[in-house]
Amino acid sequence: MSIPTDIDRCFATTYAEARQKFLAAADAAGLDVHSHPHPLVGRDGEALAMDVARAGPADAASLLIVSSACHGIEGYCGSGVQNALLADGAFARRAAESGVAVLYIHALNPWGFSFNRRTTHENVDLNRNWHDFSRPLPENPGYDELARFIVPDTWPPSAEAQAALTAYADRHGERALQTAISGGQYNHPQGIFYGGRNPTWSQQTLRHVLAEHATRCSRLGWIDLHTGLGPSGHGERIFACRNDAAALARARAWWGDAVTSIYDGSSSSSPLVGLMWSVADEACAQAEYTGIALEYGTVPLGEMLESLRGAQWLENHPELGDTPQRHEIERRMRAAFYTETPAWKQRIVEQGVEAAWQAVEGLATAPDR
Repeated sequence: MSIPTDIDRCFATTYAEARQKFLAAADAAGLDVHSHPHPLVGRDGEALAMDVARAGPADAASLLIVSSACHGIEGYCGSGVQNALLADGAFARRAAESGVAVLYIHALNPWGFSFNRRTTHENVDLNRNWHDFSRPLPENPGYDELARFIVPDTWPPSAEAQAALTAYADRHGERALQTAISGGQYNHPQGIFYGGRNPTWSQQTLRHVLAEHATRCSRLGWIDLHTGLGPSGHGERIFACRNDAAALARARAWWGDAVTSIYDGSSSSSPLVGLMWSVADEACAQAEYTGIALEYGTVPLGEMLESLRGAQWLENHPELGDTPQRHEIERRMRAAFYTETPAWKQRIVEQGVEAAWQAVEGLATAPDR
């Protein structure tokens, strides 16, 4: 396992810089990049795309996916890990020797990455968007009850709005409040954690990528890189498969007994609906699938949720213009999902590279090899 000595070179301060670094890292590794252009331009007028680089043959029996920016702004972290892996020649050699192909998907949600938003341009949380939209969508009565207080009409929130959230937690518990807010909702398109009423561009594009790259393997591993939950700098390995004992056992064999699960309450994440990893079972049904969300901590949970509430209020009030209030909301949003210190970046890369090596070893030692 090789960690770059100059960690900063793996990270970026804008989406455009992150994309340029990823393209350069892929080129230096001798990989071709297939870019899927987004229909809109970025915050600074730059082109947006979901960029895909593959190391290994198209018919490899084992495939590891490493993806970033499911939640836009979280791509600063994920892109840094991907760049470190692309620069790790020993990792590339070990994967090749083991017959494991590696698929790097950079910026699942490039619009959110560029605009420092967690959502897609449709204001949808991509990790709540995976449903059969011809069928009834999940209900979230807790969010329905609290919607006008979660994203209030005024910012900062009134004492009444904050008291309503506190009262809900007093009645049902802090965990229930977290679940009501973040579990996913489908009735409030100007709210947070909105799952949408249709497949997003990012969902449709990722399906095309998986159809091209992940329908011939017999074993599939996936590390999806996230930020925003847990202690600062700690990478929680959250089980990202259906509630299946065999899959959980594989995940813990690969990544250690510390792998947590939303199904047994051991994860810092609440139970969620419409999760992205569900496409692996659907679109890649031929493969034995094992995955985690690698979730890096930044700021305390309450601070993270408040940053999301403020950012959504700002999105709902474009008339605000270029004001100190806008800049402060944007600053807090960025800080909630990207800790721009050398020590944090070092920890992120170390844990991300380790998880990728562990996944390759897990895929390489599958029973039929």
